[in-house]
Amino acid sequence: MAALASFLFVLGLEKWAAQGQRVADRTGRVFLVLGLGAAGSAALGYGCARAGLSATCVAQAVWAFLLACVLVAGAGSECWTQIRRNRLRRRLRRERLRWHQSRRREEFGHVPAPARRQRWR
Repeated sequence: MAALASFLFVLGLEKWAAQGQRVADRTGRVFLVLGLGAAGSAALGYGCARAGLSATCVAQAVWAFLLACVLVAGAGSECWTQIRRNRLRRRLRRERLRWHQSRRREEFGHVPAPARRQRWR
């Protein structure tokens, strides 16, 4: 796990030193490190169980479970952020379309009653 974390740090440092920019797709890279860490710990725990090292097997299983929980929580949070962002974009697009349609009606002499803006919760 330490090797994966150091790999992530070195890639970020190289990108920053070379271009002075943020690391592209930082979230994806963190998910990759967490996924590989959980899978590696699970594989190591399985190997320890086959070798008869039960205490090490349990420790690796707990470590893999914790990493998988962090991965699932982070992925869920990221998905919810994307869903909220897409819903907001769709709502703003609909409001813009309604506004433009009302302006076109006014140009041709059709003046509708002013539309009430709904408050989105």
